[in-house]
Amino acid sequence: MIVAPEHGLPGHLVAFVGALRTHGVSVGPGETVDAAEVITALDLLRRTELREGLAAALLRRSGQRQVFDTLFDLYFPPALGAGSGDLEIPRGEGEDGEPGPVDIDALRDMLADLLRDGDEEKLRELARAAVDALGRSGATGRGVQGQSRNPSWSAYQALRLLSPETLLARIMDALRQDEESDFQDEVRRREIRDRIARFRQLVQDEVRRRTAEQRGRDQVARTAVPKQTEQVEFLSAYAEQLTQLRRTVHPLARRLASRLAVRRKHAKRGQLDLRRTLRRSMSTGGVPMKPAYRTRRPGRPELVVLCDVSGSVAGFSHFTLLLVQALREQFSKVRVFAFVERTDEVTHLFEPGAELSGVMQRVLREADLTAFDGHSDYGHALGTFAEHWGEAITSKTSLLILGDGRTNYRDPNLTIVKRMVGQARHAHWLNPEPRRQWGTGDSAATRYADVIPMHECRTAAQLADVVEALLPV
Repeated sequence: MIVAPEHGLPGHLVAFVGALRTHGVSVGPGETVDAAEVITALDLLRRTELREGLAAALLRRSGQRQVFDTLFDLYFPPALGAGSGDLEIPRGEGEDGEPGPVDIDALRDMLADLLRDGDEEKLRELARAAVDALGRSGATGRGVQGQSRNPSWSAYQALRLLSPETLLARIMDALRQDEESDFQDEVRRREIRDRIARFRQLVQDEVRRRTAEQRGRDQVARTAVPKQTEQVEFLSAYAEQLTQLRRTVHPLARRLASRLAVRRKHAKRGQLDLRRTLRRSMSTGGVPMKPAYRTRRPGRPELVVLCDVSGSVAGFSHFTLLLVQALREQFSKVRVFAFVERTDEVTHLFEPGAELSGVMQRVLREADLTAFDGHSDYGHALGTFAEHWGEAITSKTSLLILGDGRTNYRDPNLTIVKRMVGQARHAHWLNPEPRRQWGTGDSAATRYADVIPMHECRTAAQLADVVEALLPV
């Protein structure tokens, strides 16, 4: 079922496209026209085909599908209210023959059967019915207490009462066959876990839809739609988001490399050679018809990366190092140094062909990074680098420092930073903290920013923009 829009289908599509743009999905007029043609060509009652058709018309980059699917369910919901379906929630007997409270045990038996059979459509119906019966405010295993005309909805409450994860053993016992290998058993176990995870997602989607009906889809879209992977902030990302971020490294590197190729194509000629241009103009009466340009001698610079690998900053440093690894062909030589309290070289861990899964654990385990209490000490770490590897920075070197600049109130050692900046061809500092937090508490970011250009890099998108601007042409 597709809900009829209030202002007509074209206006509804424009609102949907506007929501996509608000959440960072670039949709131009051409894509919008294509989406309108999709809507006119497809049956609106066939939601799966409509979803895939609009996705094909509107999405141009990877990593945008989760945002698209969430907004699609808000703007093209499968039902209104509790919807309609053949599935009925089992209930006990109430007073005067009226239906009583929800029979949780019978409902769990029904869920176990559907999870065992893998019937997606029936699971969707059950999720809708379960949210209506158990997900509203005041719902308990004994019934729904204090229902209001405008209840609030809770996926946590419905899932807590159903506890689908606890059904895994029962389902596996029902499916297990004689003489079944351990491999077959593990494959089936993972399949059931995937179905349970899918049911949980269906319940969460249903709660989002019911909440959008009550509060308005625009308000829900602002708060409940997940960020694109490239918009997730490094310092607040949890483990799963960081894993997704790492998957975007190579596509991001390919995009940056293609942009760099375009820049190089447009920058083949060097600066205008005024003397040769005037000499040529003598044959055309002093009119410079054929400008002359100096010959460019492009060269790939060396790159030295100094990265803070302490605490939550480690996620940002890891992603940036993976990006540098993917772009290392743009540099003649890359050297990587990690630091916490002191600095140590870890270039060998990022050599071409090196295994990069778990590389940060190896950095922390193998490198000599701590001296006293294991807390960040930028001044001492930078001093250690200058003492042991100062010759790594030359007039051909691009220096990149990664870190939040939080020194635990210790000496930031600005003298060493000034010296390194003076030795390098280029020097830049990438900071994953918001600019408004620079200089607060133990942050020496503003002091460092006085001697080295500092860039805010809270997300992969920001990092890509900064790295693209810093890459050699």
